[in-house]
Amino acid sequence: MPTIRTGDRAPCREGLAEGGPPERRRTVLPAGVLERMIGKAPADWSVRDLVDLVSERGIRLVSLMHIGGDGWLKTLDFVPRGVCHLEDILSGGERADGSSLFRGLGIPSGASDIVLRPRLETAFLDPFSEQPALVLLCGHRGRDGEPLPQSPSTILRRGYERLKAESGVDLHALGEVEYFLGKRRAESDIYGAADRGYHASSPFVFGEGLRRRAMVVLAEIGVPVKYAHSEVGYIEADESDPVLWEQHEIELALAPLPEAARSVALTQWVLRNLAHRAGLLCSFDPIVREGHAGNGLHFHLAPWTGEGHLDAHAPSGELRPEAKWLVAGLVRVGAALMAFGNRADGSFVRLSQGKESPRAIFWGAYDRSALVRLPIVARAADGRQIAPETVEFRLPDGSAHPYLLLAGVAQAMLEGRATAGLDALLEATSAEKAKKGPRSTTPIPRTPSEVGEALAAARGALESGGVFPDALLEAVLSQLASR
Repeated sequence: MPTIRTGDRAPCREGLAEGGPPERRRTVLPAGVLERMIGKAPADWSVRDLVDLVSERGIRLVSLMHIGGDGWLKTLDFVPRGVCHLEDILSGGERADGSSLFRGLGIPSGASDIVLRPRLETAFLDPFSEQPALVLLCGHRGRDGEPLPQSPSTILRRGYERLKAESGVDLHALGEVEYFLGKRRAESDIYGAADRGYHASSPFVFGEGLRRRAMVVLAEIGVPVKYAHSEVGYIEADESDPVLWEQHEIELALAPLPEAARSVALTQWVLRNLAHRAGLLCSFDPIVREGHAGNGLHFHLAPWTGEGHLDAHAPSGELRPEAKWLVAGLVRVGAALMAFGNRADGSFVRLSQGKESPRAIFWGAYDRSALVRLPIVARAADGRQIAPETVEFRLPDGSAHPYLLLAGVAQAMLEGRATAGLDALLEATSAEKAKKGPRSTTPIPRTPSEVGEALAAARGALESGGVFPDALLEAVLSQLASR
């Protein structure tokens, strides 16, 4: 397994987790249940491996899951009739109606057949199915057999591969998935306080058990988790809303952009299922009730060069070139990415409240009101850095389409790399400059029409390299104009 370069020593990676000296690298079983059953890393799984698993475990259902144009997970179920049928499903997938899945994106209803193509390395056992079920996530292929241009999965992979090819950087990301759990108030709910739930523990929070179950479920289906905790938001029930709301967060682990997007989608799926079974409400909305903290979906970003993750700063203290590209690109294109990262009307309410959300387009170390933040990293008692530095994009919220958003981030990094006068741009948009007053910064868009203007201005950067299809951007611009 590759290592993560952090400080003077590179901690090992145990599966997808970080930490521990090299001599302990294989003393802990992989978190993913299928990886334990098959005895191979997911990247090495074959059709035969999965066929044998289905036979040995008596699995009756196979589900193909995939991301539609709206960003939601879709499901197509099978009961294999035999080994040949199962092999055909796993290797070839199945056809679907592209005009329904990607409505308004240029797929005519008269020629709308597409193919769902399974990715074997994404397989997991469905933790919520009453019947044993094997799930695989899929990409989309057109009638020509090529990746479907309108598919969010295709768009992200094209942006990710273009960034690697042109810059030599393999960009990794992790999402901070914030969510509210809601239930009717009971006599036992006597401890909460508005917007004071950060890192609260049971019995002061009712959602701790569900959060911990979610972490284990995610690990077992192959989603790497960094940590989780209760968040700031706590909203008392009142006459206008009889539901008591409590906020939590699951922070995922760094992974290549396509895997990072998949991890967010599966995390939201797991949380919705667990909440439904527990008789609770689960909301990722940017704002649950005005005046209270909303749900962000911040992304931490770290370039990977083959030797390990690159810290944002060089040993001299200066920003590395890769970090400069990323920061500059997000400063230039970040407002346009609201089209994919802030898709609900409540997004603008959340931003206007200013509760630890960006207020203007600037970047800086530690500042939670910045568009782009360079957070501190944990260190051991001897000063050794135990995790890579990241660049945090703080604008997206719970309404985000993670696939399109991260594709936009990849395009933004290349835009930053191509920026003339890069250092001058970074100086002009720094937190130090922002401290001089609101006139020294550009405000975040506050309306859908302003987001549309930013998207139109950044259109060339997003379409570059054939990553974002023209029809998709036209559709998004039309939606923004109609709101």
